[in-house]
This record gives sequence, structure tokens and C-alpha cells, in this order.
Amino acid sequence: MASSTPFPTLQPVFVQHLLLEPQPQPGGRAHLSAASGLVRRGRRLVVVADGALQLGLFEEAADSASPAPGGSVMPLLEEGQPKVKGLGKSGPPKAQPTLATLTLLPPMPACPAGALLALGSGAQPHAKTGVLAVLDVQGAPNGRMARVDLSALYAPLLKKFVDLNIAGALVASGELLLLQRGKQGGARSACIRYDWNRISPWLAGLQPQPPAAKTVQLMQLGSMNGVPLSLADGAALQGGYWMFCAVAVRTDSAGKNGDCVGSAIGIVSPDGSVGPVYALEGAPKVEGIAVQTEGSDWLVSLVTDAGDPALPAQLLRLRLAQ
Repeated sequence: MASSTPFPTLQPVFVQHLLLEPQPQPGGRAHLSAASGLVRRGRRLVVVADGALQLGLFEEAADSASPAPGGSVMPLLEEGQPKVKGLGKSGPPKAQPTLATLTLLPPMPACPAGALLALGSGAQPHAKTGVLAVLDVQGAPNGRMARVDLSALYAPLLKKFVDLNIAGALVASGELLLLQRGKQGGARSACIRYDWNRISPWLAGLQPQPPAAKTVQLMQLGSMNGVPLSLADGAALQGGYWMFCAVAVRTDSAGKNGDCVGSAIGIVSPDGSVGPVYALEGAPKVEGIAVQTEGSDWLVSLVTDAGDPALPAQLLRLRLAQ
């Protein structure tokens, strides 16, 4: 069994539950329970619901004394939704795909204000679909979207990782980074890098085949309570640095749920070296991260997987000196 790695500890602050406006929701619940990716613009939050084909749209409370307004869900790839001419494949998939992570893309063909990219994990056939959701000039989804078939992108990765599980994505310093989530039992997490200028035309449907990965870097993040930490999501920082959130889940399968015995955030330098890493007090199962600069600090937002459909996911926050 892996030994535990000593880390300095941070205390995340609870901000709010991811509650939805009172209206009929999938499964009859008025909340999202399994958040699995986060994009933040000011107080506006966009969350991908793990295993679902929808985005959660939320707004953070103005202050601690004000209740947070209820969020809403935006279904993806439904019949009748406006598609984007010249972007990706407009038809809905034959089988219901599932999504696992979410990232913000810079301006690209047919998306002058950028887009959100939601990705399936690649762990199963129905998890090899992505969705591009186009943004308006205010940075909000405008309802136009396109399907992205990830099969060709994931095929080479399936040869490298028996348990492929893309759990995070981000764009940093001219590269698209995909984050492979490791598993208990020896398999490491990994960062897979693509040249943004080469992969963005493919995402936009202008190239028939995706480019090969520039690099595939295995990553050792340490362990907690004898369980290796595995990448759960990432967010770009300045100068090619990026921040990750990671969880130590007691299971032998990357795509299988298990008990979360520890969680952490950490920083990766442009050369791929890891450090520092900070343990999160209380071991919340953090599955999405977003970072904003505020003065000389990073304001780090985290969303969780509650682990129980009856319980709402949480929005957490902490500050970290740059």
C-alpha cells in the first residue's frame, strides 16, 4: 500500500449548495448532486453534471448574508436547439452520451467570443462525445452548439491507458491539456498536451482528423491515507502554470466511484514539475476547479460530487497567495 505524503493543509470555505430553481428537474431533484467541471466568469458559474447531458448555470451569492439565487439547467444536443453552421456535426448522437469535464476555449472558428467544451471521459463508448457550446460577447452560452466525436482523439490514448478517464481539460500557453485521472493500484495520472492552433480547427469541424498529442506526461501527485491522489480537474494560471484539484479515492478502477479519503489542490510549472501541493481539510470530493486573480491572491473556486443523488453538490472557495 502506498504511504501517505505530508502536505500543508488549507481549509476551504463553504459558499453555497448547487440548488436549482423550483421546477421539475431530471429525477425530480431541485439540485445538482455530482458536479464534475467548472467554468467561472465573475459570479457566474457553469458546471457540467457528471454522467448527464446538461450544464448547470448558477450565480454566486453577492455576499454571505444574501441567499444564492437558484440555478437552472441547460440541456445539450436536444432536438430543436440551434446548431452552428460550419461547426462540428450538427446531428444529435444516436446514443445518449455522458459528459465528465468542462473547460473554457478562447476564440476559434465560428466562435468569435469563445466556447465551452464539455468532454466525455472516454471510459465507455457513450463517453466519447464532446459538446461545443458557443458563448456570446458577455461570456454566457447563447444556445448554439455542436457535437464533437471524440473517438479519433481518444483512440491513441486508449492504447496508452487501459482505464482511460479524461477528468479535466484546460487551455494554457497555446496548448490544450487533457488530464487523465489515475486509479488506485499503481496507474498514474497524466497530462496530455495538444497544440491549440492544430487542434482547434479539428474541434471546429474544419479538419477530418485530430492532431497527435505533443507530449504525454505521467504525473505523481503523492498520496493520502495510503491512496494515490489522482487528477480531477485543472485551471490555467499565468505564465504557463496551471492549478489542479485531485482526489484520493479508494477504488481500483479510474471510472468507478469509491470512498474519497483525501483531496488536494496543487500547482504545476510550465516544465511539468509538480509543487506545491496542499491537502484540503475535510477531504471534500472536489471535481471541478476555477481560479481568478484577486490582488496578490488566487481566488480558487471548487465544486464537489456529493456522492449521493439525494444530496446537493457544494461550491467551496479558498484563497492562496500567488
